[in-house]
Amino acid sequence: MSISTGNGWAQLRQQTRSLEAQTDTLFHTYSRFTSAPNLPQTPTEEETKTESQIQELLEKRETLISQLTRHLDSEPLLTASALKQNNLTRHRSTLHDHRQTLTRLRSTIATSRQKANLLSSVRSDISAYRTSNPETAEADYMLDERSRIDRSHGVADSVLSQAYAVNEQFGVQREMLGNVQRRIVGAAGKVPGINGLIGRIGAKKRRDGIILGGFIAFCMLVFLYFM
Repeated sequence: MSISTGNGWAQLRQQTRSLEAQTDTLFHTYSRFTSAPNLPQTPTEEETKTESQIQELLEKRETLISQLTRHLDSEPLLTASALKQNNLTRHRSTLHDHRQTLTRLRSTIATSRQKANLLSSVRSDISAYRTSNPETAEADYMLDERSRIDRSHGVADSVLSQAYAVNEQFGVQREMLGNVQRRIVGAAGKVPGINGLIGRIGAKKRRDGIILGGFIAFCMLVFLYFM
């Protein structure tokens, strides 16, 4: 974008806001490189281009802010509004924040790239060592398998321990219910007439069971007779 020194305050501010918006958009693209899963050993063309565009925008904004400052200084003291002073201060603060953001993102990407390169180098060394020492590679494989088996046994032991604990709790609950039932029966035996009532209820149930069984047997005989 071309920058003209003859532009008025409003047009200079419009250009500054436009460049700020473009910087925000490029920061969104540039920040993706900080969390890339497979960061290449050297910066890609897109990464280099994005960083260069951000740097260029920051320099253009610095030039525009200088023009805004000269424009404001050229105005008479009585006509220079506080609003313009606030706008200029905000543009300077935003530019400062964006410069710090670029430095932070650049450092984060460099750190991530160093870690990725170190991890890749270690993996390559391990692979080369295993290739040149097949006995060691086989031993490592057996150790890995042993570790997986041990973890599986640990999970099985944990499940069995939980099952034993649940079974023990069921036993405790059965014992508690048995104690409650014995107490109820004992308390009922101390109340006059309760035992007779319970006996009559039991006799009635047995009688009803006999009647129901006889009725079912009669129905079966009728059914067999008409077949």
